[in-house]
Amino acid sequence: MSAPPFEILLVEDNPDHAELVKRSLEDHPIDNTIHHLSDGEAALAYLFRPGVDTDLRGHHRPHMVLLDLRLPKVDGLDVLREIRNARELDEVPVIILTTSSAESDVKKAYQSHANSFLVKPNDFQTFDELIKALGTYWLGWNHDQGKALSKSSTTPRRVRNQTPPPYSSSEGS
Repeated sequence: MSAPPFEILLVEDNPDHAELVKRSLEDHPIDNTIHHLSDGEAALAYLFRPGVDTDLRGHHRPHMVLLDLRLPKVDGLDVLREIRNARELDEVPVIILTTSSAESDVKKAYQSHANSFLVKPNDFQTFDELIKALGTYWLGWNHDQGKALSKSSTTPRRVRNQTPPPYSSSEGS
């Protein structure tokens, strides 16, 4: 019996960028499904299902969100803040994937608890390499978190607030 696919919500208004992300991840060895939405309002509706009891809202909880900053209707930073304010989504990794390299955007994204901030490269080959590396990390090396999110748990796993173990090195090496 195979594991269910890793669910990715891609919120990207540029259809060419969305297609590049999809193509780069379609051959990944870990099975994944990409749900593409082109504006922030649609992303919030997908995640929160307005008008539905809050106990059922997490029905559309992805394992990861790839989020552009400059989106129509609702800005990407506002989408990020809404995700981080929702208890049922606070464990979902949100990776900012944008053309902006402005220090203010980076700072605002991390202040709003983005898990990563990636600037889209201008050329196809580098963009493809970035997305494949992103897939390797979040779908492969970090996949245990995705498995944990797909299971019900009474004790929330707050990954972004964990303290790393102390660094130790052997002297004289």
